[in-house]
Amino acid sequence: MSEPRTVPERIAGQATFLDDRLGAGSFVRRNIRKVFPDHWSFLLGEIALYSFVILLLTGTFLTFWFKPSMGEIVYNGTYAPLKGVTMSEAYASSLQISFEVRGGLLIRQIHHWAALVFIAGMMAHALRVFFTGAYRKPRELNWLIGVVILSIALFEGLTGYSLPDDLLSGAGLRVTQGVVIGLPVVGTYLNFFLFGGEYPGGDVISRFYSIHILLLPGLILALVTAHLILMWMQKHTQFPGKGRTNRNVVGAPFYPAFMAKSGAFFLFTFAVIAALGTFAQINPVWLYGPYSPADISAGSQPDFYLAFLEGALRIMPAWEINLLGASQAGTIPLSVVIPALVPLGIIVVGMALYPFLERWLTGDNREHHLADRPRNNPHRTSIGMAAVAFYGVLWLFGGNDIISANFRISLYTTTWAGRILVFVAPALAYAITYRVCLGLQRSDVAVLAHGVESGVIKRLPNGGYVEVHSRPPEDIEAHLRGKEAVPVLPYDETVPPKGLRGPLGRLRLRMSRAYGGEKVPPVNGHPHDEDGQAALQEGQNRALTR
Repeated sequence: MSEPRTVPERIAGQATFLDDRLGAGSFVRRNIRKVFPDHWSFLLGEIALYSFVILLLTGTFLTFWFKPSMGEIVYNGTYAPLKGVTMSEAYASSLQISFEVRGGLLIRQIHHWAALVFIAGMMAHALRVFFTGAYRKPRELNWLIGVVILSIALFEGLTGYSLPDDLLSGAGLRVTQGVVIGLPVVGTYLNFFLFGGEYPGGDVISRFYSIHILLLPGLILALVTAHLILMWMQKHTQFPGKGRTNRNVVGAPFYPAFMAKSGAFFLFTFAVIAALGTFAQINPVWLYGPYSPADISAGSQPDFYLAFLEGALRIMPAWEINLLGASQAGTIPLSVVIPALVPLGIIVVGMALYPFLERWLTGDNREHHLADRPRNNPHRTSIGMAAVAFYGVLWLFGGNDIISANFRISLYTTTWAGRILVFVAPALAYAITYRVCLGLQRSDVAVLAHGVESGVIKRLPNGGYVEVHSRPPEDIEAHLRGKEAVPVLPYDETVPPKGLRGPLGRLRLRMSRAYGGEKVPPVNGHPHDEDGQAALQEGQNRALTR
């Protein structure tokens, strides 16, 4: 019989010292057994978090050698093709990091890939939260924090992209300057604040550097911390299933299961990003040369997260408003203002307001800890896919010159195709997604009513053959039966509520009835039951009439 394990005296003494002064023992005991559900989609947010940690570590390494100065020097480093070329200290230090600092090029490329994975992970995480309705009460504040983090990350990427001062980043910086100076009223002031004078000025690199390594990372770090604290305080969402309700969480405890999986997943994320940094070259600044306002490289493309702005600028017609005749002071260049403000405004503002608009439409003030399957709220899923299509069209036509050159299509044709698709593609995505969601709901109803294929063939008395269906497994059945109807505003035909009597109230009611309700009624019976068969037929008939 083994003796009970004891804590070493030195460790016990230090632990008691901290516990007496910080109360850490009770905090750890209370939180170490917190339960986290197990589903692959919950790892999307962790990808973004781990990429951010990698960004902080690699960015700290790069600050030791990068010189944020636009002062001109003659390059005399190890990269022979550029020896004797006049360039900025920022570009020269980028070359030094790439060719003279041990491991510098690897860290540079890991940093760049981590930035791409960070933003892509946040986008995927935001889509997961939106499609499953995980933004609903009590998580509206955390959703808003996530939207702000994503918005700040876009500007963080822009400032970092511009720091090397090579010809490619300089082209992107020139586009940024054109957008900034085109903004009404504040454009000129912002331009002088960023560039320190007429473009290109002499201060933009140093100012972007301060913003990139201090201001924006500090804001992101604070918001990520608040995001994680709120997530920890609230119950984690989970998908419907056996034993899962709005009042519990089914999964594994934080220690040791979740910690072990998270540690392994961090190492996996780091390994993937390190492999990309090792084998997939990105941003070879030495090939572009130093930036000069008089030069431009063909086929210049920004990173993917800013391509939507490039696409909006390229397909926007050359419209402008002249308030004071032909005077420059009264001209508002809509060809710049609309692409700069409208696409990002539609997506970001729409994301921020959606939880409150949905609650206004449905009148649903309940707490939700069970996530929706995207198919079970077809209008929400269709709206999300329409936004994805809108972003995708702008992203695609940010390279309309590349499309024209490679597919031998005139630039005029690709530009007009983008102008048409930016309106048509979201509408098609909405309609197609809505029908797909209804089809998937009918498929779920068929599984509950008919059961699943058993592989057993039965011969009927008349000589025919049918496959025997069996009841689905309990966990699958519980998952399918976890569907809830989208709430609809209550309405009394005789005496409408006070808030629904005016024109706005009637519009709200009509929108609520269209958005909510049961599109495909669920099955109450079990496979081969008469109730199940009747419910299936009724659901299919009702769905086909919508």
